[in-house]
Amino acid sequence: MITIGDIAAYLEDLAPLAWQEDYDNAGLLIGNVTAPCTGCLITLDVTEEIVAEAATKGLNLIVAHHPLIFRGLKRLTGSNYVERTVLAAIRKGIAVYAIHTNLDNISEGVNAMIGERLGLQELEILRPKQPDRPDIGAGMIGYLPEALAGKDFLQKLKSTFAVDCIRHTRLLEQPVRKVAFCGGAGSFLLPDAIRAGADAFVTGDFKYHEFFDADGRILIADIGHYESEQFTTQLLHRFLSQKFPNFAVRLAETYTNPIKYFT
Repeated sequence: MITIGDIAAYLEDLAPLAWQEDYDNAGLLIGNVTAPCTGCLITLDVTEEIVAEAATKGLNLIVAHHPLIFRGLKRLTGSNYVERTVLAAIRKGIAVYAIHTNLDNISEGVNAMIGERLGLQELEILRPKQPDRPDIGAGMIGYLPEALAGKDFLQKLKSTFAVDCIRHTRLLEQPVRKVAFCGGAGSFLLPDAIRAGADAFVTGDFKYHEFFDADGRILIADIGHYESEQFTTQLLHRFLSQKFPNFAVRLAETYTNPIKYFT
């Protein structure tokens, strides 16, 4: 019998909670570690629809990248989507586990999956958390097999991440070979990408004024928060299926990106 605690223990061995950022809230958010686990549903976000999907499929554990409970809860009255989702999970007996920046910060985590999809080589952590742990930290950097013109690189991003549009800084004369990247909101790593000599920096959630900081030194490509992390669910499915081969691990079919694009 596999328990909720067995799944949690494996995920925390893979990406220890100590490696999450100070502001984060990864770990088991709802549920009992001793409860038997009937299977898990993997998703980027936890919504009421995700809870309903898990219940319909007979799965009593949701493993998500983004923590449902992030800023803390002072009451449970169902006044917003977080409270409604928490209440729905509790009513249906579904546990919720979040593996967030701790999964971002390991060398085989979220960013490794992005690098794999882009076909990048010689991957390294962009900003190590400690000098003696170069394998733990934020963002990654690597090399394309062959240099691409800026426009061709943006087209590669569009096709790889299936995005309708990319916000970017002006195209530069030099081709793109060395690429820095970070899943989610990674604008804080722009100085690191520039210092590392990256030709391009790929991430999401850049603010207007932050684009000026490229200052003609690097190509910023903002592909969107959800879009940059979309392959995280497949990564978690790979990890859990290998560890628990005879256990129900399902990818969520519910699309949770709250942002729509009018094209």
